[in-house]
Amino acid sequence: MDIEANGSPDSEEIHQLEAQHRHYSEQLEVLIQKPYPSEQELLEEVRLKKLKLYIKDQLVARRSSHHRAYVS
Repeated sequence: MDIEANGSPDSEEIHQLEAQHRHYSEQLEVLIQKPYPSEQELLEEVRLKKLKLYIKDQLVARRSSHHRAYVS
C-alpha cells in the first residue's frame, strides 16, 4: 500500500512529514503519561496536538496529489 515508495520528490516529502508526525506523537505520549502536568506542559500538549493535526492535513493533501499524479 506504500504508493509513495518510488523515490519521487513527493514521496521524500511524505516520508519527512510522517517522521515529523511520529516525533510529535512520541513527545505527546510522554506528556500524556504525566499524572500532574504543569501549566507549561499542558500548553505544550495542546501545541503538539495542533502540530500533529497540521502535519496530518499536509500528509493527506500530499498523498492525494501524489495518487492523482499516478492515476492520470
